[in-house]
Amino acid sequence: MWPFALLQVLHRSEEELKEPLTDWRSSISHSSVYFLSRLMFFLLGFMRIRVRGQRASRLEAPILVAAPHSTFFDPIILLPCDLPMVVSRTENLHVPVIGALLRFNQAILVSRHDPASRKKVVEEVKRRATSQGKWPQVLFFPEGTCSNKKALLKFKPGAFIAGVPIQPILVRYPNSLDSTTWAWQGPGVLKVIWLTASQLCTTVEVEFLPVYQPSAEESVNPTLYASNVQRAMAQALGVPATECELVGTLPVRAVGRLRVALEPRLWELERALRRARWVAGGPLPDGGAGTLGCQELAHWLGLPHPEAPEELCAYFQQDMGGAVDARAVRLALQALEGGHSPEDLTRLAFELFCEVGAGLGAPCLPREGFCAILHLLLGTPWADGAELFAALGGAEPHHALSISQFQDFALCHPDYAPLFTTYLCLPVPAHRAPNPHANGLPHTKSKAD
Repeated sequence: MWPFALLQVLHRSEEELKEPLTDWRSSISHSSVYFLSRLMFFLLGFMRIRVRGQRASRLEAPILVAAPHSTFFDPIILLPCDLPMVVSRTENLHVPVIGALLRFNQAILVSRHDPASRKKVVEEVKRRATSQGKWPQVLFFPEGTCSNKKALLKFKPGAFIAGVPIQPILVRYPNSLDSTTWAWQGPGVLKVIWLTASQLCTTVEVEFLPVYQPSAEESVNPTLYASNVQRAMAQALGVPATECELVGTLPVRAVGRLRVALEPRLWELERALRRARWVAGGPLPDGGAGTLGCQELAHWLGLPHPEAPEELCAYFQQDMGGAVDARAVRLALQALEGGHSPEDLTRLAFELFCEVGAGLGAPCLPREGFCAILHLLLGTPWADGAELFAALGGAEPHHALSISQFQDFALCHPDYAPLFTTYLCLPVPAHRAPNPHANGLPHTKSKAD
C-alpha cells in the first residue's frame, strides 16, 4: 500500500493537502489502497465482512462514530465505509508506512504535547463536517481506546462538537473463539495477531444504524450529545453504557467530583508484588520522607528479579527522574499488610503527608498531600484531587485540611466514604495460608485472581 499512498501526496504542498484531493492520482491511490487493504485483512483470515444497514451519504451524516472499539483490527470497518478520514496522533506521522497512509488519508492530527493542538483539531473537525459534502466523512472511535466489548466506555465529546448529524456504526466479531480483543489487560499485540491468523476464518460484522439527528440542546452540548448516542448504541448492542473511561492506561469511573480506578490499585499492586516474589524487606528511611529510585525500591524490598522495579514503580506517582515518594510506598504496604481499619489507614495517610501549620503548629494536610493520597489509594488523577480539595475549602492560598476534616471526608462523606471502605480492604479468601512470608506479610489473593 505504501507506494500508492505515497503517489497521492508526492510533491504536494501542505496547502494543497488542506483541501480534498480529487485528481487522477487520488483516484488511482484510493482504489489501490482499498484493494490492498482488503487483501491484507483477507490474508489475516478476515474472509467475510458482513454489512447490515445502509451507510449514509456525506451530506446526510458528515461524521461516523463506531463502537465498541475492542482491537487494532477495527480499522477494517474503513472498507465498508469507503476509507473515510480518521483522527490520529501527530507522532504517528513519523512511523514508517503508517505516516504515508495517514497523509494519504488526510487524517486530522492531534498532538498530546501541544496544548493548542486540541483546539485546532476541534476547528478542523467543524470545518470538514460543515463543508456540505466537500470533504469525505470522518470516522471516530469515541471511546478513545480499546475495551473488552462487555460494555461501552464513556464517549469522548470530540466527534460531537460540530453538532451535525452522525451515523452510529456497531462493530461485532461473531466468532466462536474471541481471538481479536486487545484491551489494557490481556494478550499483547503479537499474541492477538498470532491467535487471529491461526483461525481458519474470522468474521467481522458492521451494522450501520439510522442517522442520529441531534436536538437543539444536543447541538450546543457535545457532552450530552455524546452521552445520548452512547446510550442508543449500547441499547442496540445489548450491553451497558458506562461512565468508565481511561486516564492513560488506567480505567476509571466517575464518583461525585472524582474519577477513581475501576479496580482498587492496591489489589493490582499486591498481585505485582507476588509476581515479583517479594520475600524480604527492611525499614524505610527515618520519618518516611524522601524518594526511592526503582533500584533502591527493589533493594529495599529484596526483589530477586531485576526487571520488577519498573513495574512496581508504575503504581506510584513518579517524579521527572522516575523516583517514587517513600511515604506513598510506606502507606501502600501498610494497607497491604491487612488488619488495619479505614480509620487507622486514613490517620496514617494524614500523618505521612501532613505538614506543621504556620499558626498554631497543628499538623495539616496540604493540597499536594491530599492529591497524592487520592492518587495512590483511589487512582484519582491529580487534577480531580486538586478540584475537590478546593471544593472542600482549600481554594485559599496556604489552606490545608485538619485531621478531623480529612477523616470526615474519607469516612463520613456519602459519596466518598464507601470508596475508602472498599478500596482499602483487600478481599481475604477462606483458604488464606496461616504462615506469613519471610517479610512478615501473609499471602493474599484478590477477587480478580
